Amino acid sequence: WVPFMSNPSCVTTPYLQVVVMAAGKGTRMKSRIPKVLHQLAGKPLLGHVLTTAHQLGAQRCVVVTGHQAEQVNAYVQSESEQLGLHAQVVLQSPQLGTGHAVQQAAPALSDEGITLVLSGDVPLTEVPTLQSLVQLCDGRCLALLTVNMPDPSGYGRVKRQGWSESALVDRHAPVTAIVEHKDATEAERGIQEVYSGIMALPTVLLKTWLSRLDNRNAQGEYYLTDIVKLAVADNVPVVASTISDVSQVAGVNSPVQLAEVERVLQQRTALSLMNQGVRLADPLRMDVRGQLVCEQDVDIDVNCVFEGDVTLGDGVSIGPNCVLKNVSLAAGVQVAAFSHLDGAQVGADARIGPFARLRPGARLAEDVHIGNFVEIKNSALSAGAKVNHLSYVGDADVGAKVNVGAGTITCNYDGVNKHRTVIEDDAFIGSDTQLVAPVRVARGATLGAGTTLTKDAPAEQLTVSRARQITIPGWKRPVKIKK
Repeated sequence: WVPFMSNPSCVTTPYLQVVVMAAGKGTRMKSRIPKVLHQLAGKPLLGHVLTTAHQLGAQRCVVVTGHQAEQVNAYVQSESEQLGLHAQVVLQSPQLGTGHAVQQAAPALSDEGITLVLSGDVPLTEVPTLQSLVQLCDGRCLALLTVNMPDPSGYGRVKRQGWSESALVDRHAPVTAIVEHKDATEAERGIQEVYSGIMALPTVLLKTWLSRLDNRNAQGEYYLTDIVKLAVADNVPVVASTISDVSQVAGVNSPVQLAEVERVLQQRTALSLMNQGVRLADPLRMDVRGQLVCEQDVDIDVNCVFEGDVTLGDGVSIGPNCVLKNVSLAAGVQVAAFSHLDGAQVGADARIGPFARLRPGARLAEDVHIGNFVEIKNSALSAGAKVNHLSYVGDADVGAKVNVGAGTITCNYDGVNKHRTVIEDDAFIGSDTQLVAPVRVARGATLGAGTTLTKDAPAEQLTVSRARQITIPGWKRPVKIKK
């Protein structure tokens, strides 16, 4: 046995294997989606468990699938490749209990080291908690993760040495058995210490005990928990690591439980951000569905959603009701209320919104202003450019200090292909202008209001394209014909 290394984000043991049980149907979810693929903070439940296995430094991960196995298998393959996790799937069919599930995984496990058993629908178990459990196993014990619950209904009860209906039990006494709720007596159901479904044990012993399981119980299933009595019979120490945070072992079996777990995870994230110095107007009204990295003095107002990879530089301010997805904002950027940024890069001291939309490929340099009801897509705006009102800029290169008037549209699509608009430095685009791409506005050019530009506009000159204004004498509005 070699102790864990000091890096808490990715530690290793001589040989750590993880079995993830992900075969359940999830009937109470009432969904066509496999239970373990339901989203939690922007990632499937199973993805959180696979990430934990990776952070633990697992040399091998075996995922037991069953219900809608093809979908789950495809996700495991994709996610494990992205993580760099050595994972494989095995099928449990029919599904005959937790012990039967791990029996399917056993042939894929090496005899070496320790095996950690996790559940694909229990996403919030923290890495340090599992590190402690593996250390407690020490390559020689059966180590169980347990928790005390005021209402333990439905969970397996942990019986310790010396337990009786009347006696108080030393909480450090060895574990002698786990009794499933359906098999427990009334007295046993009064035990508040429950088994979480998570254990760590020597792989060689696990395989031995799996071969000795039977299904003589109320449900006619092969219980993984029965290996506790087999360990006791073999004089193998059974130890428990007891935690007080029930959320770490909370399983998801219904939309209600999914929502509860979501709130727990979002509160964790909010607390972590605030401990880093981020100022949240209300930590209960913010969702992070990916990774949010904040520099110093970041302010985030209420009801904001962050998806994918989001980076906020020093002094960034995010107004209420904004959605940011896969964006990077440099220092000093201000995003006003109800703005939606997706796949954008924004330079220092830029101002966005309110009610602005930056779509993928939007690249804004420093001090750019994007105002209300403005949409930017696949366009680069140079320093100091301004598009302040009711405009669409798509597939365009906009120079420094360009001013784009209200109601301007770059007509970039001919029905088949996209075309690019180029607006050079210091150009002035009048209101209600249409630039029919491909077209170029040269440096310092001015386009008069209402212009439809179909040819390049020369530098330092005024270009106007509009119908001559006329007045028709004697014209009268039509009147409604009485019926």
